[in-house]
Parts: sequence; structure tokens; C-alpha cells
Amino acid sequence: MLKVAEEPLSEKIVKEFHSILKRGTAGSFKEWFKVGDYKTTENFVGDSKTTSPSNVKKEMHSLITKYSKEKIDLNEIVDFHYDFEIIHPFQDGNGRVGRLIMFKECLKHNIVPFIIEDENKQFYYMGLKEYPNSKLRLNDTCLFAQDVYKDVLKYLNIDTGTK
Repeated sequence: MLKVAEEPLSEKIVKEFHSILKRGTAGSFKEWFKVGDYKTTENFVGDSKTTSPSNVKKEMHSLITKYSKEKIDLNEIVDFHYDFEIIHPFQDGNGRVGRLIMFKECLKHNIVPFIIEDENKQFYYMGLKEYPNSKLRLNDTCLFAQDVYKDVLKYLNIDTGTK
């Protein structure tokens, strides 16, 4: 991820993240599981249906095209993440790939990155579920995680020069 942190986000990068994440896992040995490529069968997020496999390539292209701007802020990164999770382009690993994309994009746009730790996953999941009606919980969860990361950087005396 660090090797491509400064590059514009692309489908190639997103697929490579998935490939690195899922290569060699149990799922990767199943014929229908496409490591590093978009899903071939339907999947769900909770009880919500996601983008059909036949529309994923078009939806991902559209999402990345819409997102590709010179200057991006944290709210736009979180918006992208929500849209990515709704598409759910891969058979498995979408959340991890999506959170990795957020980290990469924070680095690219000189924003302090963050990690959603296990103890905050429930807030993160609730935030995704509520996002169409209220962006507050997901944004707050990301900001809290960012504050934790800032504290670690401060403790380590690391000045990132980021926002």
C-alpha cells in the first residue's frame, strides 16, 4: 500500500489490494472465488443486497471516476468508502480492502490516517448502516480512530505535517 500511496486511486490498485489480502486464504482455493478480481456471485451486507456481479465493473469505474479529484478531504474519503461498501465488489474482504483504501487515500491527501480497531467495529458497522440517513456515526468513528492514531504519533514524537 505504501508503494502506491501517492498514486491516484484506480481499479488496478483496488484489485491488487484484494489480491494481496486474499491470496493463499481458504477462499482463494474455491473455483468461484476470484482473488484480485470482482465477484462472480451475489453477496450481501447484513440483510442488504449489494451490486450485482454484472454491474460491479461499471459501478466501480463510475465511483473511482467521480472520486478522482486533485484535492480530497476526509469527508470525501468516508463518502467513497460507504459507496465502495455498498457496491461490495469482491466476494469477501470488502471491508478490509475499503479500510485499506481509506488509509492510502489519507496518506495521499496529507490527512492523518486511521485504523478502525476491533473494539470500535460495532460503531463502524452501525455507521455504515445509518449512513444514508445520517453520516454522523461513521464520520465520528473515523475521527475518533484518527485521534487515537494522532496520539500514537505524538507519543512516538512523529511529526507528520498532516492535517
